[in-house]
Amino acid sequence: MKPFVSAFMLMALVLLSSSFLQITMAGSSFCDSKCAVRCSKAGLPDRCLKYCGICCEECQCVPSGTYGHKDECPCYRDKKNSKGDPKCP
Repeated sequence: MKPFVSAFMLMALVLLSSSFLQITMAGSSFCDSKCAVRCSKAGLPDRCLKYCGICCEECQCVPSGTYGHKDECPCYRDKKNSKGDPKCP
């Protein structure tokens, strides 16, 4: 009976971890595609993609277009860096 319980627990752990991995990866591809559009005209695209990705992961949204429209995503709009400047591009 004990090996059966151990096997069941192991199967449950594998199933839970694989579904968590899919959710995490789904969020990343969403952010990657949205940030690619947002940063397509940035002067420093690597920096733009980095901070856009951070903001997208936390807020689960990215404003449309390459500039402005931050009213579409209040969380993205309201994030500030340590100097009090907007964090999200």
